[in-house]
Amino acid sequence: MEEKKDISWRVNVVYIGFVILMLVVFIKTLSIQYTDGSSEFVTSTGNNEKMPTRIAKKTPRRGQILDANYTPLVTSISFYNIHMDPTVIKEELFNSEISALCKELALLFPSKTAHEYEVFIKKGRANNKRYLLLKKKATNLERKQLHEMPIFKEGRFKGGLIDNEETIIRKRPHGELMKRTLGYVRSTNGKTSSVGIEGAFNKYLKGVEGEEIEQKISTGWKKIGPVTKEAVEGASVITTIDKEIQEVAHAELLRQLEKQDAKNGSVIVMDVKTGYIKAIVNLQKGNNGAYHESFNHAIGTKEVPGSTFKLASLMALLEDKKVSLNDIVNAKGVYKFYSEKLTDSHHGGYGLITIKQAFEKSSNVFSEIVNTAYKSEPQSYIDRLKSFGLGDSLGIKLKGEKTPTLYEPGMKQWSGISLPWMAIGYEVQQTPLQTLTFYNAVANNGVLVKPQFVKEIILENETIETFPPIVINDHICSEATIKDLRSCLEGVVESGTGSALKSAYFNIAGKTGTALILNDDRRYGVPGEKKYQASFAGYFPAENPIYSCIVVVSAPSRDIYGATVSGTVFTAIANKVYASSLEYHKSVNLEAERKSALPVSKDGNRQDLISIYRMLKIPFSSSATSEWIKTDGSGSKVKTRNLSTSKTMVPNVKGLNAKDAVYILENLGMKVGIIGFGKVVSQSIVPKTAIEYGRSIQITLN
Repeated sequence: MEEKKDISWRVNVVYIGFVILMLVVFIKTLSIQYTDGSSEFVTSTGNNEKMPTRIAKKTPRRGQILDANYTPLVTSISFYNIHMDPTVIKEELFNSEISALCKELALLFPSKTAHEYEVFIKKGRANNKRYLLLKKKATNLERKQLHEMPIFKEGRFKGGLIDNEETIIRKRPHGELMKRTLGYVRSTNGKTSSVGIEGAFNKYLKGVEGEEIEQKISTGWKKIGPVTKEAVEGASVITTIDKEIQEVAHAELLRQLEKQDAKNGSVIVMDVKTGYIKAIVNLQKGNNGAYHESFNHAIGTKEVPGSTFKLASLMALLEDKKVSLNDIVNAKGVYKFYSEKLTDSHHGGYGLITIKQAFEKSSNVFSEIVNTAYKSEPQSYIDRLKSFGLGDSLGIKLKGEKTPTLYEPGMKQWSGISLPWMAIGYEVQQTPLQTLTFYNAVANNGVLVKPQFVKEIILENETIETFPPIVINDHICSEATIKDLRSCLEGVVESGTGSALKSAYFNIAGKTGTALILNDDRRYGVPGEKKYQASFAGYFPAENPIYSCIVVVSAPSRDIYGATVSGTVFTAIANKVYASSLEYHKSVNLEAERKSALPVSKDGNRQDLISIYRMLKIPFSSSATSEWIKTDGSGSKVKTRNLSTSKTMVPNVKGLNAKDAVYILENLGMKVGIIGFGKVVSQSIVPKTAIEYGRSIQITLN
């Protein structure tokens, strides 16, 4: 009987103990839920500390912006703030390996000696410091090296390495190149501002936020992991831009702006058939006298186009059958309308000439021709211009496009001189992109296509959206009118105001323009203080156009004429594009390429390349073991060998693509400049040179 009571007592004790334990667990759970997520942590020294935690958003890496050939124009580079929690390390491990750890830290981050690191860490451990800062903005390569060091290789909770505080920096590898069109997305005081491609395609680039745990310590909230929801990297935006054409356009415009001491200038190159923008340059003179991409004048500045607008006037006259090209007019040189008069740049005029010749010589007799043809019905002239699309904005995806100005009878701005002035490009305002789009339609046999800056969006190597060519109007005028206009544009270069612009390789077609523009005080100024805008718009080759182009230079100081100021830039761009574009040349080694058994393989990351070889079933040898490899595809299978990268010596990055080369060099602390696209063919600092942190290196690709 006593034995049964004893057993019963013991069962009751166990039962009561179990109930108490469950109550403790329940109370602790409620405590965690209703005290801002705070919890108890026990340090290795045995001290209990109340350390509140919370779920924080994890910013994803923004997607890249690439040119049409997949060369990076904007990319994201990750840096990490490295901290250490010395309190979690066991005494035996700490004492035996702290000296070895500090020696390696001093080699990787030489801002402190090994002795200084050891004193710093030991002092932090003694004072129960759980978040010692070792390095700000460490590269990903440095981060990986830390994981191989003594103590740290034991992991976060045994080795104390805290490396999950990531800073992502947005970088343009090519500096000023296309800076304003690429744009930005910024948040200031809770307000987000965005411009350019970054802003227009932000929904693709920004990715999806993740979540991770933060812990509150004396210095604020710090990320401690784990990641509870992985962030999804943004998609890559593939632009229509050809970086090679962009570099040519940028260099030629900059050279002319400096030569002319001009205020600003723009260049746009467009693919005739698709409307895809291949290059867009906007340079403005700063207070220091240097030129920068500070505003997108090509889409955001509208100005009187001047004589380039005579193409629209001639199109209207021909479509309405008011004239024919062989009609004779008297280009007498001075044309008076009420109390105002217009003059030709050629003193005394040109005498009796055909309308075609008047266009080629850019005579202002067009003011008389249009005024005579439409003075009894001016609205029909305006309506005809609108039918060409000249009264509407283009509706591009980038912010900042201005709506063109096109006055009409009945408006307060309309007067007796409006019609003749509009005929030669005054009392009408357009952006350079709007002018070029009209010229592009003439080159495209009357098909008006919408300018576009992006052709596809790619996420994890899969295309998720494409942007095919968009036709705004498939027939802005008759075929006969287009044929006449194209002969006139060719005549401008053949025997008119653009005769000095003949190309040695092919024929170009276009129109010069010189327009008087307002000064900064919104006045035209007295003689000697007048400011002009010089422009040239056209396309090449004239017979079978591939590219259209406009060059606009505002307020040149040494010359004012469209042919000599802007036309020379147009011709230089056309010639260089011709020399480097496969559209104009047959491949000289096409047969040799066809006989090659294996595709061309660039050097790069071993894991990436091997994955591709396996996926595409390309035979290869995998003897290389380093992270980066060099490849040789000249035999029956791709051979690989190690590409060594030293912490102290400049590596040989020849054969790598731009992304991999920049990754390696910048992780070594070097500043990288890029010329060309393809794979690296030369580098400005020879391999095995001692690395100097922050030193610039230029790599050339082909």
